[in-house]
Amino acid sequence: MSNRRVIDLSIQGIHLYEVKHEEGDVIMEHDHPFHEILYALDGEGQITLDGKQLDFNKDHGVVIVPFSPHAVVSDSNLTILVLAFDAQLLDISVQKELLAVFFNVSSLIRLNPFLGSELRQLLRKMLFELSRGNPLNFFAMKLKLSELLLVLARAQQPSHVIDADSLRAEKLRLYIDTHYFEILHSNDISVKLGMSTRHVTNIFKKQYSITPIQYLTEVRIEMAKKMLVETDKEIVCICFEVGFETLSSFYRMFKNYIQMSPNQYRVVHRVRSRNEQVLV
Repeated sequence: MSNRRVIDLSIQGIHLYEVKHEEGDVIMEHDHPFHEILYALDGEGQITLDGKQLDFNKDHGVVIVPFSPHAVVSDSNLTILVLAFDAQLLDISVQKELLAVFFNVSSLIRLNPFLGSELRQLLRKMLFELSRGNPLNFFAMKLKLSELLLVLARAQQPSHVIDADSLRAEKLRLYIDTHYFEILHSNDISVKLGMSTRHVTNIFKKQYSITPIQYLTEVRIEMAKKMLVETDKEIVCICFEVGFETLSSFYRMFKNYIQMSPNQYRVVHRVRSRNEQVLV
């Protein structure tokens, strides 16, 4: 049997720490008046949530709501990151649109490779901020906590795809849709799935008849088109915002896809937009 740590959230409202359980360790059923997120870094075990026993293994996440009875049993050496927080420290929109909607009951969440990688990165950043310990670092932890809840909420979205490769392709497409601005190389994509770049390209092309990098470029170009027409941002700023590394590569790709330069596209489509408004 393992002893539970006494957690005091009265000062900062958030605490992140690591717990190591040996094989056979048991955390007896208990509850607490704050939220907890558990993430299994390594090992296997079971967790009981509101009387229901579930496998709790590496890369699984658990969100525990206040006063929800829970217990943990280790089948092997089980290492868990525990993130305890007071919901009142979050922005009201996060409380209403994430916590209240997606986390109104305690639940275990099985993360796909993309979201799992994202969650681990956020936890690493939070551990770094915690190690510094000044007010600005705790403010950064609060922001990362909101991002982490968003990742866990996305992980709960249902998928209607059954075939394993189709599911991977769908998850990859979603990842590109939401991370198009930070992907630098094809390796950035394949690493998320733990597969070779060639295999990732094959399963994506089979599903969508286009390679992941081609799809990434199309997403970026579509975002750039929208910004060129609807904003007054400088083209160099648009280039940066959608993820192109250089202005020259942005101009080249844009012209290849749209058959005109970004400047020409902005002028033509703004004139067209004004004419349509006059007709209306």
